[in-house]
Amino acid sequence: MKKITTLLLLLFTFQLFAQIDKVEPPFWYENMTYNQVQILFYGKNIAQNSVTVSNGVVITEVQKTENPNYVFVTIDTKNVTAQDLIFTFKNGKKAFTQKYSIKKRKENSRNRKSYDSSDMMYLIMPDRFANGNEKNDSSPILQEKGNRNNPGGRHGGDIQGIIDNLDYLQSLGATALWSTPLCEDNDKGHSYHGYGQSDVYKIDARYGTNEDYVRLSSEMKKKNLKLVMDYVTNHWGAEHWMFKDMPTYDWFHQFPGYKQSNYRMTTQYDTNASEIDAKLCMDGWFVPSMPDLNQSNPLVLNYLTQNAIWWIEYADLDGFRVDTYSYNDKAGISKWTKAITDEYPYFNIVGEVWMHDQAQISYWQKDSPIAKIQHYNSYLPSVMDFTLHDAFGNVFNEDNPNWNDGMIKFYENFVNDFLYENPNNLLIFAENHDTGRFNQNYKNDISKYKMAMTILATMRGIPQLYYGSEIGMAGDKGKGDADIRQDFPGGWDSDKNNAFSTSGRTAEQAKYFDFTAKVFNWRKSKSVIHNGKLKHYLPENNVYVYFRYNDTESVMVVVNNSKDKQTFKLDRFKESLGSYSSGKDIISDANFDLKSELTIEGKSSLILELKK
Repeated sequence: MKKITTLLLLLFTFQLFAQIDKVEPPFWYENMTYNQVQILFYGKNIAQNSVTVSNGVVITEVQKTENPNYVFVTIDTKNVTAQDLIFTFKNGKKAFTQKYSIKKRKENSRNRKSYDSSDMMYLIMPDRFANGNEKNDSSPILQEKGNRNNPGGRHGGDIQGIIDNLDYLQSLGATALWSTPLCEDNDKGHSYHGYGQSDVYKIDARYGTNEDYVRLSSEMKKKNLKLVMDYVTNHWGAEHWMFKDMPTYDWFHQFPGYKQSNYRMTTQYDTNASEIDAKLCMDGWFVPSMPDLNQSNPLVLNYLTQNAIWWIEYADLDGFRVDTYSYNDKAGISKWTKAITDEYPYFNIVGEVWMHDQAQISYWQKDSPIAKIQHYNSYLPSVMDFTLHDAFGNVFNEDNPNWNDGMIKFYENFVNDFLYENPNNLLIFAENHDTGRFNQNYKNDISKYKMAMTILATMRGIPQLYYGSEIGMAGDKGKGDADIRQDFPGGWDSDKNNAFSTSGRTAEQAKYFDFTAKVFNWRKSKSVIHNGKLKHYLPENNVYVYFRYNDTESVMVVVNNSKDKQTFKLDRFKESLGSYSSGKDIISDANFDLKSELTIEGKSSLILELKK
């Protein structure tokens, strides 16, 4: 009888334990600035219980919502060392417990060095990069199965595939890796891009495990590579478990239910904008399958903040890229960003602010002189230079420029650097996973690619390269996003062409790769490019000349966008040339006499290290 009673008691205890289905964050760390940790406990009718915690730890708040399946318990971890805590949930005579760990923090974690202008960031879509583990191409718990024959389907690229090709990134000259989201996206279709996340504490099983992601970070650090997470604050996917059982009605923006954003980000600061237009930009859903998160709800904001900090600490991350930054609640996203940079003062975060006016982009950078007009500060260290991207789009086809066309477009972009608090911390790029492919736009004209890479490698800011460009990959955005997100050749065992290896590249792929690797490997050690000043000269005859310089070094960059060979006098540049009399081109290794004039071939560029 005693044995039966004990068995029944154990069964009863197990059933009570089963009331907790989720605990988030799953654990926390000691010695954190963010020490008021709000722990989400989720389980059927869990809010009916009172809650206490062991070890003398103080519960500062217990918050319940209209949904009885949630309870938010805030604990003070200010002076709590690494240890296991026991939470006790009690309802009358019934009680059950839940272990919660405070873990030891990595040494000097707070002062981790992030990416900056000394880096070249390589952007990949992991599903399309390399398949290192064919066994995880599909998952029994996730809806969409692997199907490489479907352009918009899951193709099998994963974390192991990235790890397997880290040497390739190094050889290319990349120093940082930005991967589009790796957290679980359980959409029925087109889930490969990862922006419709269904669990933000869990790596998608088709990419690997949380432990695999930590291993990726560790392996990258061994090779002096930095890992940048693509973080999404604006929305989740409709398959997210919290959307299916909402903690509060206003966890997501409701109209009720879905209403699409008008995408007019200018309403965020337009003093003449109507309230309804501003609301639809900020609160409207990006697409029907991506419910819009309400960062003005303190519970939501705490959740997103803690999740971001948890990933930084857990995976030892080196930076964030934040998707659709300017669609978020202005006040909420500012608090989120500040909380992260308060925790990690040297942590870099670049926000996607897809706008076409420098003043409007500048508004979103930390300490912006533009935003200061409205007493706003986003605290966002970096923004994406979309106006420079616009210039890359068509300028190299403009052979006979007028007042507004040709290389003047680059010049006019950098004219507006005074609008930015820190132009050197802008992310600069010719393309990304959302835009047209550069090589497609220019019909794989390698001379135009080389001019673009010259500018990308030598201008102020943090250069970002989109995977495959360096081997001439193209793709027609007019055919859909899948065409600009093709599989990297050699990432699958069945691929006949392996562009990851020197011997496997075609002659044409090698031309692209060799040039790219040469300029970006040279850039790695050039502090004059990383942090030097910029002086540029008005383009003449479609030739753009600028200098990157500091107290000890100067580099002269010449880009001839004309079809014709150009010869020009150098006395115009005497304030920059000074006592320098010659220059070595890092592209061709040729030496140039700079005493009187310079000749450059049509549709070509020079990167001259100046010598006295």
